[in-house]
Amino acid sequence: MVEVAEKKWYVIRVVTGQEVKIKDYIMYEVSRVSLDKQIEEMLVPTEKVIQIRKGKKISKEKTYFPGYIMLKADISGEILHVIKSVSNVLGFLGETKGGEPIPLRQKEVNRMLGKVDELAISGEQVNIPFNIGENVKVIDGPFNGFTGTIDNVNEEKRKLDVMVKIFGRKTPLELSYMQVEKI
Repeated sequence: MVEVAEKKWYVIRVVTGQEVKIKDYIMYEVSRVSLDKQIEEMLVPTEKVIQIRKGKKISKEKTYFPGYIMLKADISGEILHVIKSVSNVLGFLGETKGGEPIPLRQKEVNRMLGKVDELAISGEQVNIPFNIGENVKVIDGPFNGFTGTIDNVNEEKRKLDVMVKIFGRKTPLELSYMQVEKI
């Protein structure tokens, strides 16, 4: 019977923006050489962010730790060389030149995994693209076509207080994020 070493968490440094593609390629390479039993889990922490573009909500997955992939594995033997040989893998976090990578402490793992769980539970988070003092154009409602300046941003209600000039007088309007666009 082959004794299986304890699996520990490591962080792989990769080219930013390619995390998911590199993770899939590492999994492919590791299974190709039949070492996939040494890997318990590999993940790219992401969060869901909603951006508002041209008055429309766009839901987007954003990498929480750009340039890093978390790996829980037994990295003894050949698997270390297989992972490092994958293109766009820069190495392991905390490794010394010619030495073995240093596993994460349990406290760090708990904090990182807690953040990953928190991101999954919190769900969607709206990225507020508007700032006080910014000029916007009303694109929906009875004041369509008017331009004004943002006086206040209410994140809870997802509303903006916009000062619009109507017949030469400044008039305050309460508009939703979807009713305006940046000029």
